[in-house]
Amino acid sequence: MESGRLLRNSQIIILGVCIAAATIIASVILSQGALKLMKFTHEVISVTGSAQKEIRSDYVDWTGEFTRREPDLATAYKNLKEDLAKVKEYLKTKGVKEEEMTISPIATETIYKKNEKGNDTNDIEGYRLKQSVAIRSNDVDRITAVSRESTELIDKGVQFESYPPQFFYTKLDELKVEMLAKATENAKDRAQNMAKATGNRIGFMRSARMGVFQITPVNSTEVSDWGVNDTTAIDKKVTAVVTVSFSIE
Repeated sequence: MESGRLLRNSQIIILGVCIAAATIIASVILSQGALKLMKFTHEVISVTGSAQKEIRSDYVDWTGEFTRREPDLATAYKNLKEDLAKVKEYLKTKGVKEEEMTISPIATETIYKKNEKGNDTNDIEGYRLKQSVAIRSNDVDRITAVSRESTELIDKGVQFESYPPQFFYTKLDELKVEMLAKATENAKDRAQNMAKATGNRIGFMRSARMGVFQITPVNSTEVSDWGVNDTTAIDKKVTAVVTVSFSIE
């Protein structure tokens, strides 16, 4: 009888020891897991990467305007119509295609006589008519040259004004993908160098945030928090910026 009680007590003690050991082991495992989770959560390095590339515009938008001022409306319309014919003929001789031209509607302004105080009266002095021609083309160099030479129309009796051309790059969406990939790779290289200097190494990429996309003239140092999209220069510099976070191992 006594031996039976001793056996049961021994079993209870052994069971208690096993439970205690299992609890300790489970606590250690959970603690290690928690530490790893905390490390994964808190030990992060964030870096900014960038990439630059020079491009040449492949699309141009240029506008020129011609004007007539006459004492009567009919004469103004007649002369402006003749000017339009001269403008179109001139552009064609420069190699501009008909389908590249967009002719605007005529804008009419009534000019009133002034009194001795410089204020408008109800008496009509004449009319000023304006019309513009917009040229949109992929032949950037040719249209740029035409925009510079177009004041030759003044020698033909046309009151012509040339506005600065605007230059664009039509493959911008594809370029953004390429540039962001290069900027991310640059961020990774920077993170690896920083971690290596402290005896660590980077792990998985935790997050990535795209910064502003800058398109500036080649030699420009202009930067904007909202991004820059230059249209004044044929040759441009594209800059992509990303902020990337990596875990540290």
